[in-house]
Amino acid sequence: MLAAWILTGCLCLASSDLQLPPGFNLPAITQVARNWYVMSSDPIGSIVTRVTRERTGKQNVTFGLETGGPPTPFAIDPHTGVVFVNDTLADKESKSYSLWVTADDGVSLPQRTEVFATVTDASGARPKVPSPPAFAISNYNTAMTLQPNFPLPPQSTTKATEGTEKVPETTVITTLSPPKPPADVPLQETNKVGIKQMKNNTNEETRPSNEVPLTVIPLVAIGALIAIVAGVIIFVWKKRHVKGKKSTKDDMISEETTISKEDPIDEWEFPRHHLKIFNIVGEGAFGQVWRAQAVDIDGKKGEQTVAVKTLKGNASEKEKTDLLQELAVMKSLGTHPNVVRLIGCCTEKEPTLVIMEFVSLGKLQQFLRDSRAERHYGNTHGGSRFLTSRDLTHFAFQVARGMDFLSSKGIIHRDLAARNVLITDERTCKVADFGFARDVAGTHVYERKSDGRLPIRWMAPESLYDDIFSVKSDIWSFGVLLWEIVTLGSTPYPGLSAGDVMRKVRDGHRLDKPEHCRRELYNIMYYCWEAEPSSRPEFKEIVGMLERLLCTEMDYIELERFPDHSYYNVQHLDGEKL
Repeated sequence: MLAAWILTGCLCLASSDLQLPPGFNLPAITQVARNWYVMSSDPIGSIVTRVTRERTGKQNVTFGLETGGPPTPFAIDPHTGVVFVNDTLADKESKSYSLWVTADDGVSLPQRTEVFATVTDASGARPKVPSPPAFAISNYNTAMTLQPNFPLPPQSTTKATEGTEKVPETTVITTLSPPKPPADVPLQETNKVGIKQMKNNTNEETRPSNEVPLTVIPLVAIGALIAIVAGVIIFVWKKRHVKGKKSTKDDMISEETTISKEDPIDEWEFPRHHLKIFNIVGEGAFGQVWRAQAVDIDGKKGEQTVAVKTLKGNASEKEKTDLLQELAVMKSLGTHPNVVRLIGCCTEKEPTLVIMEFVSLGKLQQFLRDSRAERHYGNTHGGSRFLTSRDLTHFAFQVARGMDFLSSKGIIHRDLAARNVLITDERTCKVADFGFARDVAGTHVYERKSDGRLPIRWMAPESLYDDIFSVKSDIWSFGVLLWEIVTLGSTPYPGLSAGDVMRKVRDGHRLDKPEHCRRELYNIMYYCWEAEPSSRPEFKEIVGMLERLLCTEMDYIELERFPDHSYYNVQHLDGEKL
């Protein structure tokens, strides 16, 4: 009986017709350039590129542009797909934007493709495209997913045909589609015919006729009997071994406890395959910081944007050790609103990944420099677009709070500068980049024993000449950072070489008071630059002094008197960190 039932079910399944769901539509091909380049001299209305998509029927395709960050100077015609400049680019030179191009015809699946737009200088010279990190990257829903030792798939490209508008090199998003049916046969009927034909061909190859051979029935019955006997044997075996398992349970628990003690699980470790990498947001000589999406991290469900720090492929063993040292420092910190927070790490294999909170506006140094151009358009762009004296004083206050927290933990930063402070959309400053930081809770002093690029213009005399670093040398660096804030990101000691800076600092020379800075604020800087480290204030004292300035209504930085011609930025100096 059992064998006959099984056989009947098999025959019923074999004789059933397979059908595709009604209304099934495959997405059409969308063509869009993944990298856009425009010159800062391009006028409003200039055409950047054009997005095209095959029509799947009579429905019109609607195009759109989306961005997860600040507003972009680009727009798209929803009907023609033409992308054009809709805002001035004169003040956006060297800026990059991340956007998503959408295409929807209301019938097939809507598509969403990430693109990157870069504003070049007036010459049109394109920036050097950064190399991917040491770990390999593969395409994943227009993003990239970390896949160690997995090669990068090639990009598919198309070219414009004659008589049509030239389309830049594009990435083609395609899906497999069935052969086209004749014009008079509906899609569903064509699919049915194809599937039936496939089934008939298979049946013809595997059996000569629709009749079931008589030898099949005994074989099925024997197989069922063997399965029943095997089930009984397994049941009896399990029952007899229950007592043996109970007697060894305590031994197994003690063994597991011993193993866990010898190899503890790091609470910071995060699954590497749960990261999707997007683009570089910061780069140094040996390291890179990438914007990424992490799935189910930091105790939260779903995706969230994070920053991932890793090393380039040319990093030496010393750089790898330094990154692990930075990770160890961040693990010991805890949380503070003015210090960048560690979220997780991937250290079980190369390359090491340090996962931190993503700070949207980037480096304070670049933010201050960008504000110089926006400052002149305050009347047209609104008060929130440019900085005030109170904003700048508050930046200094927040950095001092973050450094006070670090010093209370026994951490010296050793590289405190505006380039190593990040700023959020809410204009909250966070101390970052602990590559030079050291834990000196026991000795309070660190003596440098290795060579490398040094932040000479931010270093105290004892650090320059004796390689001695302490909280007091961080105080000196804070004074220089305060000067950077007042001068909107200018390079300290303008016009002097690194050697001249070292000699002048040793001889008692200090940065001059900016003419638009009031004496009360400059006195705090000068207090930080005392030659004797013990004479310099503590960060807690600096926090109190800046807080008192914030409680008044006076502008201690008179930005309307900011002398643009007096300060400039040095981009590259050998042997120095700038």
